[in-house]
Amino acid sequence: MSAPASLRAPAPLRALRRPLGAVAGFWLALVVLAAVFAPVLSPYGYDIQALKEAYQPPSAAHWLGTDEFGRDLLTRLIFGARTSLSVSATAIAVSVFCGMVLGAAAAWFGGWFDRAVTVVADLTWSFPEILIALILVAIIGPGTLGTMIAISVAYLAQFTRLTRAQILTLKGETFIEAARSLGASNGHILFRHLLPNALAPVLVSAMLATGDAIILEATLGFFGLGAQPPVPSWGGMMSAGSALVFKAPWVILFPGLTVAITVVAINLYGDALIAALDIRSRLRRAA
Repeated sequence: MSAPASLRAPAPLRALRRPLGAVAGFWLALVVLAAVFAPVLSPYGYDIQALKEAYQPPSAAHWLGTDEFGRDLLTRLIFGARTSLSVSATAIAVSVFCGMVLGAAAAWFGGWFDRAVTVVADLTWSFPEILIALILVAIIGPGTLGTMIAISVAYLAQFTRLTRAQILTLKGETFIEAARSLGASNGHILFRHLLPNALAPVLVSAMLATGDAIILEATLGFFGLGAQPPVPSWGGMMSAGSALVFKAPWVILFPGLTVAITVVAINLYGDALIAALDIRSRLRRAA
């Protein structure tokens, strides 16, 4: 006999009961904590140059080695986590909020507004995110703000379409008809009944999209369009290390591994969260 819903652990904690979910959650917690406490954990400044110590391999003094300017690679990797994670998470959060508002309004009110939102979302959806991001960064200009705006717009269609589909499915449910018959306003039904029930799939999709956003931010940084020097980012570090792949391979190896492991961890934890929320069964029942 399963425990009552009120006594069950929250879904993020239930996801940790799966072995892969626990490992992925541990890595993500480690990366986030390292980013938050970067000034405390880092023995060096991320922008302090020591040219005499350039190209040092991993050692006791510099655990991950140094780059072409003698800067400690571990320090820049930790501070780079601040840039990459904050830019990606903020951009996805903005995209989720705007996408849910547009998708919910389109599904609820229908008519010409629904058709307009659907056409724009489908048109945006047909282009790769990297192409949209590159066009927007070229218009806005390189930097952290331009990268956040580009990623937000690139993923807006995904959350708009998902929210619209969820609201359209829920509109015909009995509890919505009951709320309407009791005189509930459109705003009350939308914000108290529809959006809360559509929130879980959107949030899980947002978490998985954050992994893609990290790759997109790293790609823009690799092309020199992300955070500008001396602010470190994982993509920018990989870009600098690409010219040193034979002379100092650790300069590109460790940022690349960090990006890869973090993205895989996000996807593994996202899969565990999907299982904990039983989203696949809910979507099959809705279909």
